[in-house]
Amino acid sequence: MNMLKALSALLTYPTRELQEAIPEIEHILDASANLSDGARAELRLLTQSLAQEDLYDLQERYTDLFDRTRSLSLHIFEHIHGESRDRGQAMVDLQDHYAGHGLEIDASELPDFVPLFLEFLSTLPPSEAADLLGQPINIITALGERLARRNSPYQGVFQALVSLSSELPKREAVQELLAQPDADADDLEALDAAWEDEAVQFGPGASPSCKDEIVTKVRAGRRPAPGMQAASNKPVIQYSAGGENA
Repeated sequence: MNMLKALSALLTYPTRELQEAIPEIEHILDASANLSDGARAELRLLTQSLAQEDLYDLQERYTDLFDRTRSLSLHIFEHIHGESRDRGQAMVDLQDHYAGHGLEIDASELPDFVPLFLEFLSTLPPSEAADLLGQPINIITALGERLARRNSPYQGVFQALVSLSSELPKREAVQELLAQPDADADDLEALDAAWEDEAVQFGPGASPSCKDEIVTKVRAGRRPAPGMQAASNKPVIQYSAGGENA
């Protein structure tokens, strides 16, 4: 297990298997020279929490953060395209790219799920992984800052990802992302308003409802990223934020 795979595991839905893997994950984090002191401290808080706290409480907290709060979605294209049809095409293109490298995603998985993307990167040489990680670095930075506002130790994962990227975040693009609505999981009215968007099509003839999309996201967040075969250095995510490439 390398650094990216360890960070991928930490962002998956908490399970007993994840709790049992925490000693190995901590060993990898402790051995890394790329982590800032702040990221290392937050990651230690996160691993200790995952190892020691009640599993039900951990799962409820994860769902509140990443499944119920749209601004913290672990699906990259959510922050680029929202529920527009452009997102549907981006999703199809990314899934086709994965398939071209031997990765078949389970029907309940969405290809832009951050843990899935990180595990894909973990199969690449470090320099290539760093370049690809730099593409969504503005989104990754914004997610980390939103988590920091909530005093969540999950912020350490995103701080670590910034340190592993070959690209620095563009502050203007990050601020544009942070200016978007950021409802708390307990604010049900604001959450309902945030999810009231046009449904997106993911394939020919597909027309899922917004509710169906949310269910798919919840299911995807509750599964560990599957194992992957080695991939080429071809970019997998191209996007723009604020009119600029990442």
